[in-house]
Amino acid sequence: METVLEQILEAWHTNNRINLFLIDKISDEGMQCTLSTRGGRNVVRQFTHVHNLRVWHLEKRAEDLAEKLHKFETQDEPDKKTLKQHLESSAQAIETYFRQVAEGEVKRSCFKKGVIPYLGYFISHESHHRGSILLTLKQSGHKLSQADSYAIWNWDRI
Repeated sequence: METVLEQILEAWHTNNRINLFLIDKISDEGMQCTLSTRGGRNVVRQFTHVHNLRVWHLEKRAEDLAEKLHKFETQDEPDKKTLKQHLESSAQAIETYFRQVAEGEVKRSCFKKGVIPYLGYFISHESHHRGSILLTLKQSGHKLSQADSYAIWNWDRI
């Protein structure tokens, strides 16, 4: 039986693998899609926002873990490889943070309600953006295949 910490980390990494999976499945044209008529984020910039929010939280609670992480500028639109590298780096830093908080090896501030609600916050935020991304793709004519759309819900396999 896995420990609670191992389950927390597996949930976190499953969430991140879904982001990486989607990036692989979205066409280059799809990454440029937006439903905004006022300059809002396109798909690639929604993913950079997800990464930047991770970095921002680390800057507030574990500055040493954030130091080596890249922060995207508002209008940055990295290629898929670069985007995935940075999401992987920030996911690893968040894992280290969760591990340190749970094990108490380094004193870190956390959500008042604890590390599990904090994990829920991160997953909820990123799921919100994935939903927005999928709707943007659908409305823009770049809908993912049904198999790919369902794959993100199979947490036992992804």
